[in-house]
Amino acid sequence: MELSRKAIPYTPNDKPLHELTIMIVSTSGVHLKDQEPYNTDPAEGDATFRIIPGNVDPKDLTVTHSAPKDHYNTDYPKEDINCVFPIDRLREMVEDGDLGGVAEKHLTMMGYSMRLNKINKETIPALVKEVVRSKADAVLLTAG
Repeated sequence: MELSRKAIPYTPNDKPLHELTIMIVSTSGVHLKDQEPYNTDPAEGDATFRIIPGNVDPKDLTVTHSAPKDHYNTDYPKEDINCVFPIDRLREMVEDGDLGGVAEKHLTMMGYSMRLNKINKETIPALVKEVVRSKADAVLLTAG
């Protein structure tokens, strides 16, 4: 199969789901409560990302995001972080034997930023290095 240069490359997976370790990569603005919040200044946005430990207690997570509330109401993920960062659901799947494991770390960033050049040249390459260094077999992409 030939792919166009604009197509997202398809990487077939040989492992069954019950053997896969999954990493969450999210643009929902989730971070640990003791980590620096994302910059919500709409003129700047934020091009950084946060590393979330795989053994995180969901009660230690919160959301900071500069999107207007009618676009992304952060009240709901603050009530239940799993609606944008489904860590408990992945753990349940592991307990049920449907999933091999949850990664040792996860990555989050804020999906709003006016700094696209910086994101493309710095943030995404650094984020990809973290994914490659991890022992995850696959990533679950989520947004806010």
